[in-house]
Amino acid sequence: MICTESLSVPSIREGFLRRTLVVIPAWNEIECVASTVREWLDIGVGRVRVVDNGSTDGTEATARAAGAEVLMEPIRGYGAAAWRGLQDWPAGFDWVLFSSADGSDMLTIAELAAWQAAVDAGGDLILGNRLNSAELRKRLKWVQRFGNSLSCAVIAAGWGRSFQDMAALRLVRHGALGRMQLQDRGFGWNVEMQVRALELEMQVIEIPVVFRLRRAGESKISGSWAGSWRAGKGILRMLWLLWQLRTTGRSAPSAPKPVAFVRHDN
Repeated sequence: MICTESLSVPSIREGFLRRTLVVIPAWNEIECVASTVREWLDIGVGRVRVVDNGSTDGTEATARAAGAEVLMEPIRGYGAAAWRGLQDWPAGFDWVLFSSADGSDMLTIAELAAWQAAVDAGGDLILGNRLNSAELRKRLKWVQRFGNSLSCAVIAAGWGRSFQDMAALRLVRHGALGRMQLQDRGFGWNVEMQVRALELEMQVIEIPVVFRLRRAGESKISGSWAGSWRAGKGILRMLWLLWQLRTTGRSAPSAPKPVAFVRHDN
């Protein structure tokens, strides 16, 4: 059991947060991104990096004005934007926290103690479980709940670990990500991360979080049938490729080659 009783807010601010780079992939989120960036900075993260994935609405300038470092990734896809956010890694940062630009998956001061305790317990991949109550489950659209359930069921059947949620909010050790050698550059990024963590026998911890409604606008994935279809297809394709690798011991022919991290310490 993870103990949080001895952790105070000042000690948490001096803990993993100040060594954490928050990476936020964003596409046309001008209405949300500034408040999301400011909220992360207010609770004490070391740096916020927004990866603009081809926005046309001023997301880039808005995020920068709010205090974020902004990188550009013209190749569309969640995985492509997330991967870009890991390049030119800043010195002194040991953790990356993937978050959404819409403000739906933030951490509160009250939740930080549990995350710090998970870090102290040796967690490599820490996932924010949005499905820990019936009320929170209602905030997800049915297509999100269905996709979550299907992905978790496939992982449980193929890799023997039962997850409750394919979390959007996820904290990962930088060194662990390098070992994973993630290949996906689309919607399969998160599911590949969870499966690779299991295959490498990393410590994966799920922690209940409060899932908020998005602050403004419409979801690019669950907000349309086309977005949901693309996401679902990408996730299932990645699960199939990972299963092929597991059962045959070789990569599927169509899997892109992994690329090494670029790290600049100066």
